[in-house]
Amino acid sequence: MTLKILVTVLLSVAMIACSKPEPIQIGFIGGLSDRNSDNGQSGQNGVILAVEQFNRDGGLNGRAVELVSRDDAQDKQLAAKAAKELVDARVEAVIGPFTSAMAAVIVPVTAQAGIFQISPTITSMDFYGKDDNLFRINRTTRDNAQDYAKVMLGRGQRHIAVAYDLRNKNFTESWLKEFRAAITAAGATLAAQVPYESGSDTPFDKVVQTMVKGNPDSLFFIAGALDVARLAQQARKLAPKLPIGASEWASTEQLVELGGSVVEGLLIVQNYDHDDQSPRFKDFSEAYFKRFQRNPGYSSVSAYDAASVVLTALKSRSKGESMKAAALRSGPYSGLQQQIVFDANGDTTRKVFFTEIRGGRYVQIHK
Repeated sequence: MTLKILVTVLLSVAMIACSKPEPIQIGFIGGLSDRNSDNGQSGQNGVILAVEQFNRDGGLNGRAVELVSRDDAQDKQLAAKAAKELVDARVEAVIGPFTSAMAAVIVPVTAQAGIFQISPTITSMDFYGKDDNLFRINRTTRDNAQDYAKVMLGRGQRHIAVAYDLRNKNFTESWLKEFRAAITAAGATLAAQVPYESGSDTPFDKVVQTMVKGNPDSLFFIAGALDVARLAQQARKLAPKLPIGASEWASTEQLVELGGSVVEGLLIVQNYDHDDQSPRFKDFSEAYFKRFQRNPGYSSVSAYDAASVVLTALKSRSKGESMKAAALRSGPYSGLQQQIVFDANGDTTRKVFFTEIRGGRYVQIHK
């Protein structure tokens, strides 16, 4: 070997040795452009923050984690396409989706490819108690609906009118079924069950008109934040004295921003404590605001927790071990506010906090 060739070889070896290792990719999927994109966008922000902090702390043994994001747009065809793109990218895990309707489309695609998936927010009973590759950070529609029933019945509401969005019917119909069972068992009734499909031209006035025809003592909306704000607006016009409430799907910062005075007094549950003053949550909130110029909401908190599970499992995974096995073995996990313990099916429990919107903010109430 000539000196020239030897030098070239040595330089090549040195360059390879000094080059950064290829990043490891994880996927994100959520509604980033649909009518309820506040959930997906806030969730994506939570994941971005978790990944950036993980990489600053050294990543995966010096190997950076790269986030591959896809928009499901709350559209079945686009969701299937986005899921296939993440499979083709060979991501190690997927965080998302954020609605049960999209999970029904996306989970079969990732499951067929054997990709570990964790959803920060889906709650439908369709995804509970199954031994598959899907883990969930949230509690179920049954848990939430039963707790809502207790609170509302405790307030003397016994003839409740409900409107629910069919665009996310995997969640809304599951929620309504569990709520109906809970209040019926207590001797209360539903004054109306009004389905509608969310869209830019949805006649929300007619939806509320149908609700009040049953002479209810309260109105309840199983819908996203944008729709709840519009339904509340019509409720204040047509039945200003009736108490209003909404399912946890709507509990984003956008609800307060869009709803203004018409959502004052609205009952809604949160899966995290807005008023938490613990050092860890304060550090997260400050870092989130500094990075995105917005306060975190429930989907960003849940998504940060979901990302923490994925990143911890990645770091502790043994050679040849699946992500699912690593995720089960690596728990319990320290979430931002509460411990995350998965059962063998990837289900967990989560403490919630009932709130009312007062003075433009979520104010915690006692059940």
